[in-house]
Parts: sequence; C-alpha cells; structure tokens
Amino acid sequence: MSRALRSASCTLKGAVLAPPRTAQIARSSTAASTTTTADSPLAAHLNTVFSPLQFPTELARRILTHGSHSEAVHGHNGRLAFIGRRVLESYYLLFVHDSAKASADYNYDALAERALNSYVLGEHVAPQWSLGKVLRWVPTIPRNTIEAAQEHLPDAELTDALSVNPGIVRSVGLYKVMGETVQAVVGGVYHQFGGSVAHRLFHTRILPHILLPNQHGGVPMEFHARALSISERMGGLEASKLKQ
Repeated sequence: MSRALRSASCTLKGAVLAPPRTAQIARSSTAASTTTTADSPLAAHLNTVFSPLQFPTELARRILTHGSHSEAVHGHNGRLAFIGRRVLESYYLLFVHDSAKASADYNYDALAERALNSYVLGEHVAPQWSLGKVLRWVPTIPRNTIEAAQEHLPDAELTDALSVNPGIVRSVGLYKVMGETVQAVVGGVYHQFGGSVAHRLFHTRILPHILLPNQHGGVPMEFHARALSISERMGGLEASKLKQ
C-alpha cells in the first residue's frame, strides 16, 4: 500500500494539462491574471475551511474541478480522488485493526466500503466543508430538471436546490460527485502537506462525521467510542490543530 501511495503521489508532478508553449507565449499576461483571479476564491474557500493550511491556487483549482466541467481539460480532481481513496482506506483500516478485539473476525473490504463509499462521504462530510458552494461540475440531467429543482429556491446554490429534492439527488449523482471531491481534498492534503496532516484530517474532520449511529452505512457502533476519543485527543474540530 505504501509503495502504491508513493508512486501515485509522484505522478501529480507535472500533470497539469497545459496548452502548447507557443500558445502560452502568444497569450497576454492578462489571460494568466484572469485565470488566477477566477481561481482564487477556490483556494480562499479551502484555506478558510482548513485553516491554517494554505492551498496553492493550482491545487485548489484541481481539487474543486470535477471531470464534467468545461475547465476539466486543464486538470480535474480525478487523480487526487484516486490518491485520496487509498489514503482514506489505509487510515481507516489501520484504525479498525488497532481498535478491533483480538477475537473478532472482520471483513475489512466490506467495512471500508460501508464507511468510505462516495455516497456516504458526499452526504455526510462534504456539507461540513461547504463543498457544494464552490465545486465546479455539471450535473448529468436535463436543464428543465435543474430549473424545476430551483423553482422554489431561485437564489439558492444549485447544490442546495438539488439537495432539497431527494427524488433527484441520486439520479443527478450529487452525493457521488461530492464524495469524490472529499476524496480529492484528502489526496490534495496528502500530496501538499504530508501524511501526518492528512492523518489528523481523517481523524478530526472525517471519521466523526461517518459514525452514523443506527444507520446501515458508516462506522460500526463498536468503534464509535474509540473514534471520538482519538478525535478529541487530536484536537477535534479545532482548525489550528491540523498542522501539529
């Protein structure tokens, strides 16, 4: 697993799908500044949610751009989400293994799928980070469906409007897209800030939100007390603790 993570993270370097150099030279510096200005709110959002971490503009743009968006040709969050999934699985399974009773016999693959699937992450973690307000993506549904979802909430964000219409949330892929973005955030944190920060992020900003008592998904009840204990020991939701 560690070899796979090292290999995956290294591939991020130089992975930006930049235009040919001749085209870049031909463009004015104004175009470059426009891109930076357009992307800066993305970095500002992540910097606020995960303060005191400071996300480079390009990394934030990649994390918060889904493959369905027109800007995805310049880089999207697919590769970071791939890394994030492996990081989450590693930390979660290490937690389960360390917390399980010696006599217990668990299906680790099933436990990981139950707690870390993109739908669980998208429904229960993404809203905690307000990802729906900044993620750049295009729903795979007709325009009239989108308009119907927003009919009674004309000033709402698209994600908020869709969220109050349970009948189309899953068909539009909202939870899945948001869950993949959570994975991309984890992959981005692991890549930019290292495994120690990603590990603390997992235990303080993710695991407590996927305990889901009395629900079919999430972390099994027998692990809840230890999960909360570890989160508290690592600083809980205090942002300043992420870098320690």
